[in-house]
Amino acid sequence: AIMSKLDKNYEFHSKEFSKYLNSYYQQFGVPHDKALRGITSRPTVDEIFQYFNTINQKVEKFLESRELNEEEKKLIVTGFHHECQHQELLVYDLQHLLAEQYLPVRKNKIKEQQEKQKNFVEIKGGLYTMGYNGTSYCYDIELPKHKTYFENFKIGIFPVTNQEYLEFMNDGGYETYKHWLSDGWEKVKSNKWKSPMYWEKITDEWYVRDFLGIRKINPNEPVCHVSYYEADAYCKWAGKRLPTEAEWEKAACWNEEKQQKTLFPWGNEQPTDEKCNLLESYHWGCTEIGTYPNGSSSSGCQQMMGDVWEWTSSEFVGYPGFKSGFDEYNDKWFTNQKVLRGGSFGTPEMSIRGSYRNFFRLDERWLFSGFRCAEDI
Repeated sequence: AIMSKLDKNYEFHSKEFSKYLNSYYQQFGVPHDKALRGITSRPTVDEIFQYFNTINQKVEKFLESRELNEEEKKLIVTGFHHECQHQELLVYDLQHLLAEQYLPVRKNKIKEQQEKQKNFVEIKGGLYTMGYNGTSYCYDIELPKHKTYFENFKIGIFPVTNQEYLEFMNDGGYETYKHWLSDGWEKVKSNKWKSPMYWEKITDEWYVRDFLGIRKINPNEPVCHVSYYEADAYCKWAGKRLPTEAEWEKAACWNEEKQQKTLFPWGNEQPTDEKCNLLESYHWGCTEIGTYPNGSSSSGCQQMMGDVWEWTSSEFVGYPGFKSGFDEYNDKWFTNQKVLRGGSFGTPEMSIRGSYRNFFRLDERWLFSGFRCAEDI
């Protein structure tokens, strides 16, 4: 799609590929019906590698043939970042389809927990300037910077854990409507939800099937694979609420002492395996809360980058003054979606920053999604 914008003479590798691999771009013809994707013959592995190599060669040849202007460079870089998004989506699908049968080339030992306190920290309210504040790449939906106001609030130092979520389940969380949004309760009943996705009850104990195999639920890991509806219901049961994305961003990236905003919770340095659990950590799963004290924000919150995407209560819409930077991309989804922040263990390092906004429908569960609670003061 990007090359066709840069080069009027560009020819797609395969018209058949373009037809069946077109998810939603109307500008390239009628997208392939989602309901029919599962019965469509797939290209062979050899054909995929041939496709991959051919596209790379075409892009390299084009880049060597001319000097790009700033707008063209931005399109190319957007392509790199878009590929990172699909790398993460592939990790979701690998777990969904294969779980422990997938054998990654590299797998690192999961780090040990260092801290266990489960307190809340107070965040000062007032005017806050949210949005991307760096000088490198960001998506159009992270701009423009703008002021927003909120009152003082508290937010969890850690995401909600499996143990905490089990308490909600054991207290009949999935059995009564009173904690649920109306649409959420309909999803619980129609889909027979009784637990997070991939959980199984075996001889009265809860297990999870994931990249690490079928294993007992680790009580100290962040709860993962919950929908917005489930996160919201838990918060109501606990007498708490989900943070807005503005509250989340301030707790993650604002240094109150220096009156300064940073790109990441720990500062402006790029992520490392000592600070957070991302795709390049090669853990292929969540780490226990308290594993990354070196990645703490100045407010004292931990694991706000990596492990699980965190649901917020904010609708996915453009910021005030939003201007679309791309055709048929982020802004076509400005309806019926909620914002998630922080990245997951499947997020490439290149993708993540404090201002990055992910978004999904309220009932989606196959992504690596969790949450942390907030409360009013």
